[in-house]
Amino acid sequence: MFRVPFLVAISLIIAFGGGILSTLAALEATDGFGSIKIGAWDAFPEAQTTEADPYAKSHRADAGKLLYGTAEGLSFTAANDSSGQRLTGECRYRLTGSVPPSRFWTLYAADQQGNLLDDGSGRPMALNSRTLLHGPDGGMDISVAAVAQTYNWLAVPAGANFKLVLTLLDTPVAGSTGLIDIKMPDIQKTGCGNA
Repeated sequence: MFRVPFLVAISLIIAFGGGILSTLAALEATDGFGSIKIGAWDAFPEAQTTEADPYAKSHRADAGKLLYGTAEGLSFTAANDSSGQRLTGECRYRLTGSVPPSRFWTLYAADQQGNLLDDGSGRPMALNSRTLLHGPDGGMDISVAAVAQTYNWLAVPAGANFKLVLTLLDTPVAGSTGLIDIKMPDIQKTGCGNA
């Protein structure tokens, strides 16, 4: 008597559960299509436009974060250093070079979902173009480490994997057709542990 409704219920649970799990797996597999990669840095210029692919739109809806229009800004992320090794709080890094042309930029360390890593300690968890001490050549020289460093220091939690997020505001890079040469900061590991 309850055999047919029981089998229908099991079939629906498998169908809906499988559909939800496969959708979540597909969303975790990629941030979208149409990325630009410059060194260790990735960006998705079309992710915030009407031409965005369905995966990018889903990530945008899931994140619920403020997004910039194409002419307003572009966010680059780096989960690895320039040699391809994963960024971790157990090591120290140095960002050198220049930032692409922009009116204003911000740099912060984030978890894998893109949320700011802030432990409430008051350490410098973010930098921007107005607070950065520039070198004589006008470029950037930033130390990224869990322990205090001299000059420009971006604090990260000890031992945790992180990614760097560099957001360029009011930049021609977002609409670039490849006619300008875009250079991103270099991320070099300077040491790990007490070494």
